[in-house]
Amino acid sequence: MAIDDSSSTTTRLLTLLNVSATKAGKRKRTYEDSKPVEKLNKRRAVQFAAVDGNTEQAASTAEAEVVGEPEPKKVAEVEEEEEELETTADSYETHFGLSPDALTERSREAIDQRAWSTRRDKLGKLGSVVVSVPEGVENSGASSSKHKISDKMKEPLVARQAKLPREVVELQNDFLDTLLSYRDVYVTRTTPDTQPSMREALTLHALNHITKKRRRILKNNERISHAVKAGNPPPEDVQDQGFTRPSVLILLPFRSFALRWISALTAHTPRSHYQIENHARFQSEYDLPPGAIDKLANAEPGAYPRDHVEMFKGNVDDSFRLGVKITKKSVKLFADFYNCDLIVASPLGLRMSIEKDKNADFLSSIEVAIVDQMDALTMQNWEHVQFVFNHLNQMPKDSHDVDFSRIKPWYLDGHAAYLRQTVLLSAYETPETRALFNQSLKNVAGRIRTERRWTPIEVPEGIDQNFVQFDCNNPKDEPDKRFQYFTTQILPAILKSALQSANTVIFVPSSLDFIRVHNHFRKNVGASFAVLSEYSSNQDISRARQAFFTGKKAFLLISERFHFFRRYKIRGIRNLVFYGPPDHPQFYTEFLSYPFLDEGVDASDVTCRVLYSKYDWLRLERIAGTEGASEMIKRGV
Repeated sequence: MAIDDSSSTTTRLLTLLNVSATKAGKRKRTYEDSKPVEKLNKRRAVQFAAVDGNTEQAASTAEAEVVGEPEPKKVAEVEEEEEELETTADSYETHFGLSPDALTERSREAIDQRAWSTRRDKLGKLGSVVVSVPEGVENSGASSSKHKISDKMKEPLVARQAKLPREVVELQNDFLDTLLSYRDVYVTRTTPDTQPSMREALTLHALNHITKKRRRILKNNERISHAVKAGNPPPEDVQDQGFTRPSVLILLPFRSFALRWISALTAHTPRSHYQIENHARFQSEYDLPPGAIDKLANAEPGAYPRDHVEMFKGNVDDSFRLGVKITKKSVKLFADFYNCDLIVASPLGLRMSIEKDKNADFLSSIEVAIVDQMDALTMQNWEHVQFVFNHLNQMPKDSHDVDFSRIKPWYLDGHAAYLRQTVLLSAYETPETRALFNQSLKNVAGRIRTERRWTPIEVPEGIDQNFVQFDCNNPKDEPDKRFQYFTTQILPAILKSALQSANTVIFVPSSLDFIRVHNHFRKNVGASFAVLSEYSSNQDISRARQAFFTGKKAFLLISERFHFFRRYKIRGIRNLVFYGPPDHPQFYTEFLSYPFLDEGVDASDVTCRVLYSKYDWLRLERIAGTEGASEMIKRGV
């Protein structure tokens, strides 16, 4: 722990208090389910969320109110909520209470030093996992607490599970139980079959978290109200909030996935019990426009790979942000960020909002962060994901009319990041996703990462696959070493061969490497070539494919991002050179099958070279299998 960091946190907090005090006479904000009561601190007792329309107008003539005060309820309703709160508190209260047992100076220091105690285990249908806890710290209270979601909240899920295969039900239940421990979870192998069930479990977990937080606030409001009416001092243990209201963040690549996540969320809030506000607007903005034809969703089975259809069907706009406000009887879509409980957004959409307003205070109190389809996000701009994570749980710049007497102590101490639960979902691992897991997740409750042993991927029989390893002992030098080996060893040998210097595809996984290879061909290689990248227009693509197929262009440079977004079948291939193993293992199989789109091609007519180093382990493992990749790295095959 650095003294400078502590001083910086204290300085920012004092600034917030001063700003809040100067605004004390100007506050006119309210909170849903509220009624006026005596405040703990009249100078700073205010609400953290802005409201809209009639509520704000009515509040303009009323006294500023304490955050989260409930509307008048029948005695039976209050008693029912309190009873349910007491019986379902479990891991939420243990992990996010006033003084979490796991949040110690020792655990924080271990995390800052990246000192983790690790063991391997099995978690039901999640399979083999790596469990890590801060070094020198016992199992956290939350991870060993009783995990429970109220039967009433779980009713819709249980009803749907009755119609599902037992394996799916077991996966959902095992995953949900793991989530309720409030440890970080990194699922490294999702499939189109498992994604819907995991999405359903995660949305129930998010709804459960938001509901427990709201009930705790409402119960404390009742305690304060009763104490004031009885002429007693208000209770002191009512710290139950963060700096701002949003507590759950879901990052997604496209609007189509936001549609699926909101559908999964509202499946837990049936219309017989909840009002879904602005649902028609949501459908119109996040689904395809009326009359639009989704060629992927309506294509013949087998016309496109299934993973491509699942990824790109629907609205694939990658810039969006949506606030969702959840109360006891309603789910309001398009709520203001400072008046919502859950934020669904793309990394790009969130970054644009933050940079436009020069403020990310709505991310200061995120307690559950979920990142879905990380494999797709790596094919976009990964910097946007890093940008968002760098702004999570930071001390806010403005007070946003918050009642500081209701803020949990560990928020004021700047320790929220040590309690935030992060859930990462990906079809496969990449160095970027593993780095995010290792460097940005600081949960004192510990973390879980699933792992699996890969089998060699299936490829057409008879093709000679030549895996070429180059030496490199420093990951920072890896791009230069790879480029040097390719330009001095691989490419000259290809250009000297009459057979391999034509009908040759060079597949480049990294966008930066692709630019470098493209420039090298443009400046130093005399052979004709065409280019297919994610920036190629439809006309450019058509010309490049035709020129390569007819032999007018000897080489075709293809970026992995191009194949991810477009998934075109390329004809005319006889020689394949992988500048590095592709991230997506199926891409390797697909390109090795493309030569056989042409008639009369035999396996002996096709050559394949794969350039790799020991730092390509994650990619190589998915192609050659865990055991095969291990041997190749050790022996330099």
